[in-house]
Amino acid sequence: MTQYNLYNFLKEELKNGSNDLVTRPSGQVVRGRIERDIKKEKEGEVIALDFSKIGIIDYSCADEIVAKIISRLLSGEYGDRYIILTGLNENQKENIEVALEKKELAVMAKMKEGSSLVLGILNNYLKETLNLILKEGKITAKELSEIMKLEANTSGTRLLNLHKKRLVRRITEKRDEGRVLVYLACL
Repeated sequence: MTQYNLYNFLKEELKNGSNDLVTRPSGQVVRGRIERDIKKEKEGEVIALDFSKIGIIDYSCADEIVAKIISRLLSGEYGDRYIILTGLNENQKENIEVALEKKELAVMAKMKEGSSLVLGILNNYLKETLNLILKEGKITAKELSEIMKLEANTSGTRLLNLHKKRLVRRITEKRDEGRVLVYLACL
């Protein structure tokens, strides 16, 4: 996992002495920096946007930085990479969540106090599946099917949908039964 300290990006890019992410133009500048760095990361990398030293983030910055990056991630602009948010406080969480909900997006996040959650919009059955993956660490479609008593195609579809939303990583493992797709938590 690679961590991007947004406080450092803010200082380097805006040089205004603030630790707050406010205004759409500020968000565009910081997003530009994040996007330049994301493209340099290796395929399959999980990138944590660290908000722990940021004061407030207003809606316009949350939209410019988080919602637009997640939207572009889902469109394939960043290749096989994953984005999570870390170090969030309650106020930051609220503004980011509104920005994500308006665009019907979702992202994994870790709060400052350590709890993990999904921000944005995600169907209940996918949340339930994601929570199981977080608990187990990794899972195959067969294992999901057995644990949740689902048809094989249903468990495979759920896992594929979580992967398409970039909420879980997918790798191939060699096992006794052959090559198997394994889905892993990003957090």
